[in-house]
Amino acid sequence: MTATAPNAPETQIVTTWKVACDGGEGALGHPRVWLSIPKDTGEVECGYCDKKFVIDRAHAHDDH
Repeated sequence: MTATAPNAPETQIVTTWKVACDGGEGALGHPRVWLSIPKDTGEVECGYCDKKFVIDRAHAHDDH
C-alpha cells in the first residue's frame, strides 16, 4: 500500500501585480488577503493556503 501525497498547492497565472486570495472555498476558505507580487521574483504565495500566484510578464499591466 502506498501513502497518498497531500494535495499540492494550487498555482494561478495572473496579469496583475496585486492579487486577492480567500482560499476559494467560500465560507470554508480564509479571510481575504491582498498580496503584492514582487517584480524580482514574479511570484507570491498566500500565507493561509499556500496558493501560488505567478505573474504572466508578457501580459502583465500595472495596478491603477
